Amino acid sequence: LTDGTTAFNIDTNGHVTKPLQPCFQARPTSTISNIAHGSSQTLAMATEVFDQNADYDNSNYTFTAPVTGKYLLTLNLRVQSLDVDGAYFQAIILTSNKEYQSIISTNRFSADPLYWYIAVSVVADMDAADTALSRVFISSSAAAQVDIETDSYFSGCLLA
Repeated sequence: LTDGTTAFNIDTNGHVTKPLQPCFQARPTSTISNIAHGSSQTLAMATEVFDQNADYDNSNYTFTAPVTGKYLLTLNLRVQSLDVDGAYFQAIILTSNKEYQSIISTNRFSADPLYWYIAVSVVADMDAADTALSRVFISSSAAAQVDIETDSYFSGCLLA
């Protein structure tokens, strides 16, 4: 117990759970519509599916590491109306120390795909008070845009 709160449990089969272990998942409350080209934009992942240690702030969409360690961070986006007029689309996990990204060339399609999935995952080295957030970037000289659907998610947990 820590201040009267259970820090971890071990069941009769030896399974260990840690109720205070940093672990979260957040999703968009509604479709994030018409994200414009030309600048990196933070995604409004405002609905917390779970936030085990209250380390995710759904008002600014930021996870703050409570302790130094290795964190598994994932971003999975379902994009709608991916515009072929763009040069590329990036899904980004931005931490205090580094930017992790996945990129797709959007002009490779002959027409706007109805939907597309793009994902980023990383085991990131984070110090206490470092932050992580989800972002996107659309590169284009045209009026490219995209929508992010509600079955997208940003999640993370402390591994070691």
